[in-house]
Amino acid sequence: MVMNQSPVFYYSSFDTPLGLFSVAVDDGGALIAAAFGGFEDLGGRADLDGATRDEDRTAAARGQLLDYFRGGRRSFSLKTAPEGSAFQHRVWKALGEIPYGQSRSYGDIARQIGSSPRAVGRANATNPVCLVVPCHRVIGADGSLTGYAFGEDIKRRLLAHEGAGAAR
Repeated sequence: MVMNQSPVFYYSSFDTPLGLFSVAVDDGGALIAAAFGGFEDLGGRADLDGATRDEDRTAAARGQLLDYFRGGRRSFSLKTAPEGSAFQHRVWKALGEIPYGQSRSYGDIARQIGSSPRAVGRANATNPVCLVVPCHRVIGADGSLTGYAFGEDIKRRLLAHEGAGAAR
């Protein structure tokens, strides 16, 4: 009898100007989760049972994110492997196309992929690799900072960091 082996994941938590941030990568080094907060917050983005803290395996993700916070990076070159449905992946791909320093409304993304703003909002909220897939760049049609898993203050500060403000 062959037993299925559980996937192996590695994580790291580190300080940023907006507080503690955590990342998790798979055995191949692909980013599977990112979150503001510690391991518990990260675990809410992906199933990380048995994950091991490993600064070396997470160094690439940590380095690129810290570079982003220092203002030296506007895009990421990390391999990602977030778990999600085909629809979620379509939304996350569209989010990844929002340029640094800009924002889009849920309706903009919905029109781009042929869906509804509400469905886009649900998929946006489940993005397991925040910042790398920039769900913080999605705002309400009226420019309001609606719904961000880590709070509107962090969303506002991320947009200000990128020079986007709340305006499109």
